[in-house]
Amino acid sequence: MEEYQSRVPWSSQPSLKEMAEEVGVDFDRFLKLLAQNRGDMEVAAELGIPETLARRLRRHFESYGVHSVVGQD
Repeated sequence: MEEYQSRVPWSSQPSLKEMAEEVGVDFDRFLKLLAQNRGDMEVAAELGIPETLARRLRRHFESYGVHSVVGQD
């Protein structure tokens, strides 16, 4: 019989929503801009944030998605 090791269904990585709220970015608006395929400079200008922050949030989204929950049972 093969043993199966259960994995926890969460991670310590914050969700994109938590990250956005922490820096005062409107999460829904940010996602709409990403859906419109806007560049980091456009997102930053639209939201009134530094381009580096827009890039960091985008990279988090591209790497982890909206929720940073991973794992399985």
